[in-house]
Amino acid sequence: MAHDPTDPIREKLLQASLSHVAFDGWSPATFDAAVQDSGLSAEVAHAACPRGAVDLAAAYHRRGDAAIDVKALGDLRYSEKVAALVRQRIEATDREIVRRGMTLFALPHHAPEGARLIWDTADAIWNALGDTSRDANWYSKRAILSGVFSATVLYWLGDQSDDQADTWAFLDRRIEDVMRFEKTKAKLNENKLASALLAVPNAFLSRVKAPASAGGGRDDLPGWRAQ
Repeated sequence: MAHDPTDPIREKLLQASLSHVAFDGWSPATFDAAVQDSGLSAEVAHAACPRGAVDLAAAYHRRGDAAIDVKALGDLRYSEKVAALVRQRIEATDREIVRRGMTLFALPHHAPEGARLIWDTADAIWNALGDTSRDANWYSKRAILSGVFSATVLYWLGDQSDDQADTWAFLDRRIEDVMRFEKTKAKLNENKLASALLAVPNAFLSRVKAPASAGGGRDDLPGWRAQ
């Protein structure tokens, strides 16, 4: 579910919760305080957020995704644009609130949703950059960027350097690693011997399609293979 800034009740609760998260985390206490501060009734608040603070934590993450904007990137190289959007996405958030969110979504019963939120962030970045892949690359791009984003956020949470300079240097190195991997993959496909060895797995991967929500196939599976 994408972040919906037009939902006034959830937005009001989310805004009211932020001053409490640093002290109480994304907890029932934070949700109760947000309900009180917002002036909403408990019934209305729980109708908007059935899971309480968990829904607010997810809404905070999606708010960051909704703020991604490619307009200010200018004439950067493609890899630089990817790095710039990851940085933009991280800088749109509060470090302590993110720390509390990671604590919440590290819990076993919330971990699958946490992974999905990070995947959605990678998806939002690629979509903002105009990604048109509809095959196995659709998945690999998002999986790789999810890893880069997660690692960079973890580094950022502990970074004490001025203006988080060490974090952005770390991010640049991770993007360079990804670009080297892509170049190596391209060279293997150009090599006749390697291409022959990869013929079977490549044939299988060529049948993998992006999900229907990305314009590529069925809507009952996260991905599908053409028959």
